[in-house]
Amino acid sequence: MPGMKPSAVAAILEREFTAASGGLHTPVMLWGPPGVGKSDIVRALARRSGVELIDLRLSQLEPTDLRGIPFREGDRVEWSVPSMLPDPHRHGNKGILFLDEINAAAPTVTAAAYQLILDRRLGDYAVPSGWAIFAAGNRQGDRGVTYAMPAPLANRFTHYELEADVDDWVGWAHASGIDPRLVAFLRFRPELLFDFDPSRSPIAFPSPRTWEYAHRALEKFSAQPDLVLDAIQACVGRAAGAELKAFLDHMAHLPDVDAIARGEPQPVPEAVDLQYGVAAALVRRAMRVARTADGTRVLSNILVYARRFPQREMGVMLVTDLQRSVGRPLIDVPEFAEWAQSLGDLLVQERTLH
Repeated sequence: MPGMKPSAVAAILEREFTAASGGLHTPVMLWGPPGVGKSDIVRALARRSGVELIDLRLSQLEPTDLRGIPFREGDRVEWSVPSMLPDPHRHGNKGILFLDEINAAAPTVTAAAYQLILDRRLGDYAVPSGWAIFAAGNRQGDRGVTYAMPAPLANRFTHYELEADVDDWVGWAHASGIDPRLVAFLRFRPELLFDFDPSRSPIAFPSPRTWEYAHRALEKFSAQPDLVLDAIQACVGRAAGAELKAFLDHMAHLPDVDAIARGEPQPVPEAVDLQYGVAAALVRRAMRVARTADGTRVLSNILVYARRFPQREMGVMLVTDLQRSVGRPLIDVPEFAEWAQSLGDLLVQERTLH
């Protein structure tokens, strides 16, 4: 199946969640390699919706963990309801039941999950009507511990495959306070956002998850520069870590970002990696002031600077990232319309020449 951007998958999950209350929800299975962000999308949806997320790692469960334990009640045998399953009194009338690592679970566990997924029941227990059911797992070629998903179980889901996307990751990174130097590096080397070759059996490799770990490493070891290289290689692997360290060392030659924001003359770097670096730093600077009294002036100065990049694509990338991260305050700046008009005129000229 074709891979989808995280933002598209997030929109689908959000609609499936809201559909649960109306009886239109269909369980969703997310496929993707390790570290691509399957669990993060589900957790982010629960946070945005303000609901409980029950995360069951099926690979770590026994069948009785789902079905409960039998006990004698008079002359009958009853089954206790596991406390981990959604309960409207304890967890709320709406929420998300997330069955992670479902295809890494033993077949006896997945068999116990059949009825829960299809009928939203297990014996006398029923999943509350406002709860959505999502699941996730690695693909069989990813060298994880997986079982082939039985056709009857697969037929109980709609299936989406997640793939890493640089634009989505950059938007998330700016909103999450990820080191702008990391953002610049992955704009410069987008193919390293996710670089996983299961045939090599890598231990540490670049993925959206491990780049967040690299951000944490830069935070933790900023006062110990002799440990930075080892720390980031432990997150994203030796080759990617070495590239990042060389990139970070070169970032010392960036122009003064604060001076650009003030409208003072500053050169546009000739080196492409430094252009990515200054672009990421300007987006982060704009995010801090966009909705302050100084926001319009700073955004105007950044737009003026964006028009000075020798490659038009670099200026387009900077303004696009600004728009994703800042939104309406950027559109309201007069220079934005001028910038868009100049870009449109240039595109018309190019089409005429061709």
